[in-house]
Amino acid sequence: MRRVVVTGMGVIAPNAHGLDDFEQALREGRSGIRFYEKLKNLGFVCQVGGIPGGVDELKRSYFAEEALLAMNSNMIFAGIAGIDCWRDAGFDLPDRVESPVDWDTAATIGTGIGGVDTLGDFVVPRVNEGKVKRLGSTTVEQTMSSSVSACLGGILGLGGQVTTNSSACTTGTEAIVNAFFQVREGRAKRVLAGGSEGCSHYIWAGFDAMRVLSRGYNEQPERASRPLSASAAGFVPASGAGILMVEDLESAQARGARIYAEIVGGHVNCGGQRGGGSITAPNPAGVVRCVRAALATAGVRPDEVDVINGHLTATMADPLEVANWSVALERAPGEFPLINSTKSLIGHALGAAGGIECVASVLQLSRGFVHGSINCEDLHTELQAYAASIPRETKEVQARILAKASFGFGDVNGCLIFKRWEPDASRRYH
Repeated sequence: MRRVVVTGMGVIAPNAHGLDDFEQALREGRSGIRFYEKLKNLGFVCQVGGIPGGVDELKRSYFAEEALLAMNSNMIFAGIAGIDCWRDAGFDLPDRVESPVDWDTAATIGTGIGGVDTLGDFVVPRVNEGKVKRLGSTTVEQTMSSSVSACLGGILGLGGQVTTNSSACTTGTEAIVNAFFQVREGRAKRVLAGGSEGCSHYIWAGFDAMRVLSRGYNEQPERASRPLSASAAGFVPASGAGILMVEDLESAQARGARIYAEIVGGHVNCGGQRGGGSITAPNPAGVVRCVRAALATAGVRPDEVDVINGHLTATMADPLEVANWSVALERAPGEFPLINSTKSLIGHALGAAGGIECVASVLQLSRGFVHGSINCEDLHTELQAYAASIPRETKEVQARILAKASFGFGDVNGCLIFKRWEPDASRRYH
């Protein structure tokens, strides 16, 4: 089996665009949550959210005006993060006409809900008004879920499998797990993998109706995302994209690529909506099995995990998640690894969450720090015993093994095991 490494990353998040700014935002505990008047006018209970800033200007440095006519926010976020990742991995943008097909590179770019803003703002009104002929020729490509991968595949001329997965909040992490196995098994030399989610009140409305979004912090938006907190009042909806270049080590070394980290294991499963699991809640047994299977794939012992980047959304599921990690790793509070929540800074980006948080995970592992989780000064009573493992401010930590997991609606789970890059380390540790 081939060794698999990360050779490039791209991110556009509510609190930053680009790796250096994103790293700084993580280190500073910089929130990207803002109040949005539109949500108030539409009668949302939650009137705050996480939307990448400055995109109207930024997108014109990535795409021609003609191309933008056929792109919605989801496609734009995926395109920006994907192009940044491609360049960061050491590649030049190919010519759209003259360049050959890159048969060695694939892409799995996931999304949770996709082009709902196009449907809501454009398609549905015109169809209801009997103006079908005025929809134009780009409607389908903007509303199909696979637009995020198809658009990027065309820009980069990719000849491997170009596809989009969708597994609710597990989407981005699942895409990277799938890419890991694709490269590990030799089905591609490299895969652009991650997740994207557009910013749309149509996407967020259903969650607001479920009363699972943040309540009571509309006038204090930066305090609204409160994972691990006793006063957590629901998650903050967000958007953006995070993409990794997942590559065969031999290919990476042959072209002299920079290596951020190694992916040594991963697993996805479902709890079957049994044993306490449902369409909206995880079966604890499924979570534990997923984490343990990822560790087994990696050849890593539970006591070797130094850091967990959790799913941790600021709902009642946070204490249960920590308890599940404790069981999966067989580690009591006194010996529990550091655990943090990137969502405390950016909110819950749904299908993009795993992708953005994997970028955060690899940055922390490769650059020697663990960012603090903000807004959990009033730690949940069930988590008091784990207080020493929950940093509120950034710690300089040279971690070796980081576990990243996502848990989504449908009782679906995904877990990745990242290892600090050690060129001379053997593939297996035991």
